[in-house]
Amino acid sequence: MMKKLFIFRIKKSPRSPLYRRWVYCTSLFLLFLIQPAWSELKTKEDNLSGNQIPILLYHRFGPVVADSMTIQTTVFESHLKYLMEHNYTVIPLRQLIDFYLKKGPPPPARSVVIVADDGHKSVYIDMFPLIRKYRIPVTLFLYPSAISNASYAMTWDQLREMKNSGLVDFQSHSFWHPNFIKDKKRLKEAEYEKSVTMQMRKSKEKIEKELNVKVDMFAWPFGLYDEDLIKTAVKWNYRAAFTIERRHTSSRDNIMTLPRYLMTNSDRDKSFEMLLRGNASQRKVIY
Repeated sequence: MMKKLFIFRIKKSPRSPLYRRWVYCTSLFLLFLIQPAWSELKTKEDNLSGNQIPILLYHRFGPVVADSMTIQTTVFESHLKYLMEHNYTVIPLRQLIDFYLKKGPPPPARSVVIVADDGHKSVYIDMFPLIRKYRIPVTLFLYPSAISNASYAMTWDQLREMKNSGLVDFQSHSFWHPNFIKDKKRLKEAEYEKSVTMQMRKSKEKIEKELNVKVDMFAWPFGLYDEDLIKTAVKWNYRAAFTIERRHTSSRDNIMTLPRYLMTNSDRDKSFEMLLRGNASQRKVIY
């Protein structure tokens, strides 16, 4: 009887402190119940619409793991097989950026982007035969000072052969892969600004001249950037730039700091499957 009377009084006294407290607590409880379901629904909606997409970043390949940046060629091929067998679509990076800039349609659901940084010779020796075998598009971010110069790097002729396959695009990774953050601390302001401009301008011009492609995307060396660097990149007509972060990219991200998964040899089997779902294990990036 007292319980019924208590409820009656709450209903009849909407302005009472007790009633307001009851409404507040009830609202919090409902929000607690609804929020996880809403978040899961939103994630599924983003994935189905092609909004959240993993960009897989590779560096070097080989028969054994020579260092933390090397992936066994067999592991890389297992990635490609998994993508094909589970109905993923590997799309060109440019297609994704066109969508984010509202200059193209949304990518298909279950899309994935594959890129490689630096221009290591194993990209030509190990990666290129596999992307031809599986007919997948790849974007290479190059720092031109090494190309046809360093013993570990590809040659311009090899890159031209890759371009002729119709599967490979080429973009800038600076001219010689500096650490901009360290340079900013050790150089005088004018000297630093001159160096940054050179890195962005010279790499763009060299790649465009050698490969006859349009260079308008930039991968931050070591994944490091700041607001001043972003402004300089925009000034030199880079329309998108990429860092390193273990999560899917989204149209809600800053177009100049899009995340990419730094792939290592441990990203295989169940770990690779979880990564594609957006549940990758987090780890500190070590170069």
